[in-house]
Amino acid sequence: MTITKNQQDTALEITVSGRLDTTTAPQLEAELKHGINGITSLTLDFAELEYISSAGLRVLLAAQKVMNKQGEMVIRNVNETVMEVFEITGFSDILTIE
Repeated sequence: MTITKNQQDTALEITVSGRLDTTTAPQLEAELKHGINGITSLTLDFAELEYISSAGLRVLLAAQKVMNKQGEMVIRNVNETVMEVFEITGFSDILTIE
């Protein structure tokens, strides 16, 4: 998994590529924990995300809870495979997906 961050003022865009699973979820979790203080707009670009597991969903849920208090979180460019996981788990109702 590769994580690319681009911050402008209080807006942060994170691009995630590869697989977000049990092995890689802690890496994204650490990036988010240290990177979203003071952020009011968080965008996650999943154009190159191939797969997401329950561990990845847990990280997204934790980030959403934080961002609900301090701003907004949007997930963009979700492929069919990842979108299917979001829909089956009900995350498509919790997350803002564009």
